[in-house]
Amino acid sequence: MTDRVPVIEEQTVDPGGLLADIASGRKDSFAHFYDLTVARVYGTALKVLRDPGFAQDTTQEVFLQVWRDAHRYDPAQGSVWSWVAMLAHRRAVDRVRAESSASQRDRLHAARGHTGDFDHVSEDALDRIERDEVRDKMARLSGPQREAIELAYFGGCTYREVSEALGVALPTVKSRIREGLIRMRGQRV
Repeated sequence: MTDRVPVIEEQTVDPGGLLADIASGRKDSFAHFYDLTVARVYGTALKVLRDPGFAQDTTQEVFLQVWRDAHRYDPAQGSVWSWVAMLAHRRAVDRVRAESSASQRDRLHAARGHTGDFDHVSEDALDRIERDEVRDKMARLSGPQREAIELAYFGGCTYREVSEALGVALPTVKSRIREGLIRMRGQRV
């Protein structure tokens, strides 16, 4: 999200028409659409996430999805405003779930580290199987996705550090990591 102040009045612009233009690849229409809707998207994300940083990331993800999926908007299903709000809400809820899952994994990992006696052979075998599975899935990623994920997850770099190391824009890094993780889970991007 940028600090630009929207200069477009809602009454003078047809958001459905802008979406149609976005679907045909018009960047100027995307900029107008962004200015028209960014406050609502960010507000929706912030209401769910209660963290400005996560809300900004989610807002960016929503507009990336708008750029890619503008052709999917169906006016028969509801207004542009409800479509964009739904995208923002779903992304924010996904972020909450992901953060919750990560916290739960951290707690389980910490609890696993404090257990008493356990079967080291079984534990080592399971760890090896998981490592092999991760290696196999990583090998199926595109080079840029694999490189970004390796730096972020195995190198311990932040998104910004990955961006600097690879010499690509921060949104590109986030997209590569997100799409790579989706592919690793077996979903299509």
